Amino acid sequence: MTDRALRTTLTGEIGAAVEAVPGVAFLRPGLGGRLRSALPRGASAANGGRAVPSGVRLSRPDEAGPWRVEIHVVARGHVRTLDVARDVARAVEVRLAGLLPGQEAPKVTVTVTGLV
Repeated sequence: MTDRALRTTLTGEIGAAVEAVPGVAFLRPGLGGRLRSALPRGASAANGGRAVPSGVRLSRPDEAGPWRVEIHVVARGHVRTLDVARDVARAVEVRLAGLLPGQEAPKVTVTVTGLV
């Protein structure tokens, strides 16, 4: 699997894990998500039609080091944002541990950008 394909797969898996956390309303949309309504119906994304979550940033400074994951979410107003942030970080750590067994634990940063 190429590095780009791996990143795309991991980003999608992380996005799914984050959205499953109770208290998460949605991942923060990026510019592409905000402009989606302006695109004609049937327009495909540059990555083959699959939408990559824009609220997930995944990087790895070197091949041997841990993954760095930045998550930006909008939380529901009836829950404590601290609890949501902790639960999101834990969900990402668990998902990556299952997908990449034996690798160093990722460094996860969660930012709650809004409440609904």
